[in-house]
Amino acid sequence: MAGARLLALVGPTASGKTEAGIEVAHALGCEIVSVDSMLVYRGMDVGTAKPSAAVRERVAHHLVDVAEPEEPFGVARYQTLGREAIADIEARGHRPLLVGGSGLYFRALVDDLEFPVTDPAARRELEAQAEALGAERLYERLASMDPIAASKIEPANVRRTVRALEVAAITGRPFSSFAEAWQRYPADHVRAAGVDLPRDVLTRRIEARVAAMLGDGLLDEVRALLDRGLFGWVTSGQAIGYAEFARHLTGELSLEEAVAGTVRRTRALARRQLAWFRRDPRIRWLEAGEHGAGAIVDELVEYLRDD
Repeated sequence: MAGARLLALVGPTASGKTEAGIEVAHALGCEIVSVDSMLVYRGMDVGTAKPSAAVRERVAHHLVDVAEPEEPFGVARYQTLGREAIADIEARGHRPLLVGGSGLYFRALVDDLEFPVTDPAARRELEAQAEALGAERLYERLASMDPIAASKIEPANVRRTVRALEVAAITGRPFSSFAEAWQRYPADHVRAAGVDLPRDVLTRRIEARVAAMLGDGLLDEVRALLDRGLFGWVTSGQAIGYAEFARHLTGELSLEEAVAGTVRRTRALARRQLAWFRRDPRIRWLEAGEHGAGAIVDELVEYLRDD
């Protein structure tokens, strides 16, 4: 089984891909590898629509509940854990099915991408230089070292300029050299199906999901996380819904404002997810209607089984 193309089911949030993925994995005898940047966190269940423990007993899931919300967790760590999970699944004679909507995490597992580490000391030094010399001088330095990277960064964008120079300092390689693989989409790496929904249907499903989360105890979950002091400084605290309802519980927003803000940010997330995945020519889009991906499970199984 090792070396076979990965199978994947992707799409925007609230499209029903999580539920459909369980049925597809069951039909194909796969184990699911979550491709979601928020399902990695323990204790964040309702607001992330995390599959229940009972569901995860039916079909094995990986990359779920692997970090505490206060832990820094980024794509490099995800890539390491994901590749280990895939190797373990294949070593047991099974096949992994990637399911989720985080495009960056999807490509981290599917393609040969490198994610350079950070060096806080080097970054602070470069930020100090930007402060002393000005953004333009720092940008000129990058342009002389790595014109390809510089051509893709606005001269006034100090953060990106600093990051490009930081990577070059740490690795001894131009920042642009890490980006070359992003432009390649090898067809032999993955067979992927995407869930496509009309915009109005997706909006209604997002609104219904937010309402359902409130009924399922989202406020209690957010309150428990607030009691641990987890908001305002870690990635998990910026999760859609959690940030809005935390502000509601602390008196900054009314419940109606928190709901509206969550729906608005979720719709924006769905647009970004679709824009990301539509750049990947390997994804075959299958149309779903009001009932989401659950209504096209047979089509998904048929397409992914043909690999």
